Amino acid sequence: MVEIAQNLFTTRRGSFLMGGVAAVLAAIVLVVYLHSYRNSVNSSTVPATVLVARNLIQKGTPGDYIGTNRQFQVGSVPKRELQTGALTDPAALAGRVAVSDIYPGQQLTAAAFAYAAPGTLQTRITGSDRAITLPIDASHGMIGQIAAGDHVDVLIGFNVQGAGGTQPVIKLLMADVLVLKAPIAGGTGLVTLRAPEYRAAQLAFAADNGRLWLVLRPASGAKTVNPGLVNVQSLLNSKPVH
Repeated sequence: MVEIAQNLFTTRRGSFLMGGVAAVLAAIVLVVYLHSYRNSVNSSTVPATVLVARNLIQKGTPGDYIGTNRQFQVGSVPKRELQTGALTDPAALAGRVAVSDIYPGQQLTAAAFAYAAPGTLQTRITGSDRAITLPIDASHGMIGQIAAGDHVDVLIGFNVQGAGGTQPVIKLLMADVLVLKAPIAGGTGLVTLRAPEYRAAQLAFAADNGRLWLVLRPASGAKTVNPGLVNVQSLLNSKPVH
């Protein structure tokens, strides 16, 4: 009987000790959880910076344009309100275009933009710019000699009907025009230029009713000199230039 009592006492003491250890471990786990919870609550209220739309950013707007024209502002929100993929550096907008309208006050996120394929026209025009493709032949369009990224002057020529009959005239229509796409030698004679909206209509009219010339400008240091209206009289009366 004494031996049985001793065994029972030992068993109870062991159970008591194990219960005490379990209680201590539970208390430790609770303390760690509460500490982690307090940290998470505190960190969720810490202010975080994010790029926020200043005004309506329409679908298709290039990220480079958004960045250079300050269509965003740097905002501050609690960390818990920071959206997934929120952009904090304007450099992240480079090479992207908006895939949907972004409204004033809305956070700029990676999901709101997509990387544009190289050479995408939408990344090269903004505001009142327009991209227009014009047919042009090899000699007048310098096909094979100009490339995308070059700058050209655009001359237009017409046969004008006057009192003395038909007279050919040429004038400078646009100077320092960016070539967005250029035809390759032996390819189709189509060139895409960047032009202000009102000039695009003039280019279309000239291509349909007259003749266009593209004149390549120097890569740097180019100066524009308007020759005025060139016709037979002005050409014969002009002074030789050395």
